[in-house]
Amino acid sequence: MKGIPQGRYTKEFREEAVKLVTEEKLALPEAARRLSLAPSTLSYWVKAYKGGKLGDVGKTYRPLTEIEMELARIKKELAEVKMEREILKKAAAYFARESLPGTR
Repeated sequence: MKGIPQGRYTKEFREEAVKLVTEEKLALPEAARRLSLAPSTLSYWVKAYKGGKLGDVGKTYRPLTEIEMELARIKKELAEVKMEREILKKAAAYFARESLPGTR
């Protein structure tokens, strides 16, 4: 699943992502998965935070426009909905098979 385009995260987003790992003690891979980030990206941010240079990360990139941010959000939501639909299909098939006589 793709997240926001590479290198285009707000300062606030990076700070909140780092807080998940440092203050809330969430495992780095789990936090990265929840935020649709590469674990290496989040690891880099945590190292930069510990070195006091998190504010310098991403200064060379232009900020995302509102349309780009909305597109990234919608793509993420679509991927989640597709995943949920697949789970529901499998569950429906499982329960349909269980309800047929002679299948147990």
